[in-house]
Amino acid sequence: MRAVLQRVARASVSVDGRVIGAIERPGLLALVAATHDDGPEDVERMARKIAELRILPDESSVVDSQAAVLVVSQFTLYGDTRKGRRPGWSQAAPGPVAEPLVEAVVQALRTRGLEVATGQFGAYMQVELVNDGPFTVLVDT
Repeated sequence: MRAVLQRVARASVSVDGRVIGAIERPGLLALVAATHDDGPEDVERMARKIAELRILPDESSVVDSQAAVLVVSQFTLYGDTRKGRRPGWSQAAPGPVAEPLVEAVVQALRTRGLEVATGQFGAYMQVELVNDGPFTVLVDT
């Protein structure tokens, strides 16, 4: 699995002009993608990284500060741009494989007692955020 984590003051995701997920306080926006051979161990590792990385102010984690998380699926994180002018998507898991993995990350975060908002898998989404810092990291399992 792969994720881009952005420390945010607030963030939201909309589909068809309607906000479907939002965090209105400081936390993380997690853009999450899965590849073909990801499984339960990758889900747990990704959830642990999102929850416990000490990237919030004062070197705290989401768990430490009880911050909120907005999880948005984004298969384009596995885009291959090494050749030509069009990205290749063969490393991204297809929807029937990726959707349950991304949902499992969300559930693993919620099991930790965290506030988690989400986008809509497979939908065309507009993501709005106020990046705090800016602070952005890439996590790969």
